Amino acid sequence: MKVNAGRLAAAALAVSLAGCATQSNTGWTTLIDGTRGLDNFTRVGDANWSATDGAIQATAGGKDNAYLVSKDSYGNFTIRVEFWASDDANSGVFLRCQNRSDVGDETCYEANIFDQRPDQTHATGAIVKVAAVAQPAPKVGGKWSVYEITANGPQLTVVLNGMKTVDVRDTKFASGPIALQWGRGTIKFRKVEIKPV
Repeated sequence: MKVNAGRLAAAALAVSLAGCATQSNTGWTTLIDGTRGLDNFTRVGDANWSATDGAIQATAGGKDNAYLVSKDSYGNFTIRVEFWASDDANSGVFLRCQNRSDVGDETCYEANIFDQRPDQTHATGAIVKVAAVAQPAPKVGGKWSVYEITANGPQLTVVLNGMKTVDVRDTKFASGPIALQWGRGTIKFRKVEIKPV
């Protein structure tokens, strides 16, 4: 009995320390909900992340990319991300990052949000350096869009606004935190939810 009571107390403590991350009865854990959720992430780099106009957003930063890195790590999961990007935005959703302080397409999987990327094969809808997107690449600038990304073992699937853009196998990274990027322009994240698969 003492062991079970201890486990329950530990579970209650973990929930209370989880910031505003909330889990629904459908298995989804909400990391960002409107202007709530910055406390579920660690800031890496210089960007002006703020809770503004119903979303978490960044509009400016330093010369290097900046990130919101999740405090938790994830292995097999589906993540749903509602985002708005300006036409000139350079952003992305990074998965299974290997180093919280060195986020990038060499240390994580990056589902790109970059309509104006010079090499359009890895523009919006692609996983950079892993899976190209069919041409012409989809454009998301100036409107709300939804990514639904599944990482299940080596299988990676990206669905953008209801259209599958990536379905590939890659064994490079098995687990790690997620990260949301500001590189340039304006990026807003209105809802970020994740659940295990």
